[in-house]
Amino acid sequence: MTPYHLSHLLRWVFNCQIFHLTSNLYLCSGVLNLMLSYRHSFHAGNHADVLKHTVQSLIIESLKEKEKPFLYLDTHAGAGRYQLSGEYAERTGEYLEGVARVWQREDLPQELKVYMSAVAALNPSGNLRYYPGSPFIAQHLLRQNDKLNLTELHPSDFPLLRNEFSRDNRSRVVREDGYQQLKSQLPPQNRRGFILIDPSYELKSDYQMVVRGIQEGYKRFATGVYALWYPVVLRQQIKRLVKDLEATGIRRILQIELAVRPDSDQRGMTASGMIVINPPWKLEQQMKSVLPWLHQVLVPEGTGHTMVKWIAPE
Repeated sequence: MTPYHLSHLLRWVFNCQIFHLTSNLYLCSGVLNLMLSYRHSFHAGNHADVLKHTVQSLIIESLKEKEKPFLYLDTHAGAGRYQLSGEYAERTGEYLEGVARVWQREDLPQELKVYMSAVAALNPSGNLRYYPGSPFIAQHLLRQNDKLNLTELHPSDFPLLRNEFSRDNRSRVVREDGYQQLKSQLPPQNRRGFILIDPSYELKSDYQMVVRGIQEGYKRFATGVYALWYPVVLRQQIKRLVKDLEATGIRRILQIELAVRPDSDQRGMTASGMIVINPPWKLEQQMKSVLPWLHQVLVPEGTGHTMVKWIAPE
């Protein structure tokens, strides 16, 4: 067993209804799963984070073009920030082939400057010591009248997240099931919102849960921007995910992907992607413009691929 797996703790995720049986037993229907507890500290700043946070920052900047405030909802928020010189990040060193290759580049494309401004905000000395998670990037970019709703279940990460945002009166930080937030917090009061869904995919059922979660959110808030991150470990899982999303009947679904290696049936993530529902009108062209540069910088050996395509157009 790897150190990564040794780091996991067990947690319960409860989302159930109790039915009384004739034998005086109880049956829980819905989601009642023993799940391994993912720690993003091992992977902070890797190539998948670079892609995810590039897309995240571009969406936020597009939403800010209108004066009306909006809600940022993060269903799997993590710790908020990560120490790259810490035990977890140094053990894997994944950030060295991710954000470290983009950090302080003189030829940085315009599409990456807002994202990298959030990284720079955590590293004012110029040395890359910390990496911002999606909550910190949102906090850095959102305006004073925008709102953040952050959810995290992990017993170690939640206190870190809560402390990170304890003085931010725009933020609501809760230790709850993120998928439930798609029911209870939507639609937002101002009818504008960006929902980031970023589970660990430790269980195969995660691939079905994200689709159900999007359906629940969409039927309550069809005009929101939804961004779903996914890892490519087995390509067949992503093909099924895409088919399941197509079957929902939801339109305007854009898929963005960055692969660092060819697809493989061997263990390990070869690529990652973002599936965006109701993307801002500029996002498609922005990602088509910046992905070739990102691929060249992150994968100097040239393996893998980039992709921007519509799963479901208008």
